Amino acid sequence: MVEIDASGKELKKVNREIKTALVKGKPVNVKNAEKCYGLASGLRGGTVKIVGDVNDYVGTVNSGGEIIVEGNVKNFLGDNMISGKIMVIGNAGFGAGMYCYGGKMFIKGNAGDFTGTMNKGATIVIGGDVGNDVATYMANGEIIILGDAGMKLGNYIIRGSVFLRGKAKSLGNNMKEGRVTEKDDTRLKKLLKENGFNVDPTMLKKYVPKTDKPFYKDKSGDLWEGWARR
Repeated sequence: MVEIDASGKELKKVNREIKTALVKGKPVNVKNAEKCYGLASGLRGGTVKIVGDVNDYVGTVNSGGEIIVEGNVKNFLGDNMISGKIMVIGNAGFGAGMYCYGGKMFIKGNAGDFTGTMNKGATIVIGGDVGNDVATYMANGEIIILGDAGMKLGNYIIRGSVFLRGKAKSLGNNMKEGRVTEKDDTRLKKLLKENGFNVDPTMLKKYVPKTDKPFYKDKSGDLWEGWARR
């Protein structure tokens, strides 16, 4: 185990120390990272634990690493993640899991507006509540919300699915309630249990796109009604 104190250090130096340790096969603990933007970005493997709160862009373009945050994170957690795993014990701010291509993200607390925007294949689990415009323009993957959601959940979703335990203030354009399958239940039960979420998946509702072409004209030549109502 390599211990890194980020206090007073430039981000480049901290990330270089992290990657040097990981290349040697050693897991890393980072402390005093409250002011670090882009900590543990571009990982290709290994485990990094961040002790305490941390700033924006943690785990950007993660490509196989495991990142554990024992605290809260600010905005844009895991932006453009490709693969790997991010676990946050606390809360996440605006735009967690935006533009992700794959990987798994787990937030034990709450998450802010625009979580999972343009998600292209990641699995994102939020243990608490989420803000507005979650799963906006989602192109694939899934988002599991174990609390309540704000307004316009799944706005202009294209593909993928959202599972919700609580209530949404409103659904976005192109979002409708779907059917939870036995396969969904089995997969979600395993996923949640393995990652410390003690929730019965049969309590979740599933939401899916009405159409996978929400911005195209229909047969009459008119734009799909959800787009016209912006």
